[in-house]
Amino acid sequence: MDIRPLRIDGAFEITPRQFPDDRGVFAEGFRADRLAEAIGHELQVRQSNISVSSAGALRGIHFADVPPSQAKYVTATGGVFVDFVVDVRVGSPTFGQWDSVVLDTLDRRAVYLAEGIGHALACVEDGTAVYLCSEVFTPSIEHGINPLDPEVGLVLPDGFQPVISPKDAAAPTLAAAADAGLLPTLEACLAYTSSLAGVRR
Repeated sequence: MDIRPLRIDGAFEITPRQFPDDRGVFAEGFRADRLAEAIGHELQVRQSNISVSSAGALRGIHFADVPPSQAKYVTATGGVFVDFVVDVRVGSPTFGQWDSVVLDTLDRRAVYLAEGIGHALACVEDGTAVYLCSEVFTPSIEHGINPLDPEVGLVLPDGFQPVISPKDAAAPTLAAAADAGLLPTLEACLAYTSSLAGVRR
């Protein structure tokens, strides 16, 4: 598989090799050893999420307090999605910026994002996305940024009509979240991910 760093430090695009034959296609969707080479530690999966979405669904921007936050490995098992990684880490040189990857069942790409990075998922064609997460969901430490915040400026696909949850619609802007002290710092994120090297749980 090919693992390519995205423009947000700590986020990667993973493209598996596919082996088609007359029975179908085989690909390695996740390799802990290969991912560890890129991120510096092994991703310990503690929760798997299955997200079934209709075209137009826009989920996020979500992030969690660090530590422990939630690193995520996201791929599509059906449909087409645009996966956004958003740098919400105060002190980061790319703070407020984002990158994106198209997830589908043609290229079968995945996205990895480290603890403290914001995440949003836009469903272009009805489908299902699967998340592997480093921690279980803990509502008390979860936060969001309004995905339509113009300061962040996510560029959605042409003709995309976003459908967002009431919770995401009520989420603060990036600036308001920063003013409220909700955002993680780059320093805390890097210290936590560094502490994971060599740790097995």
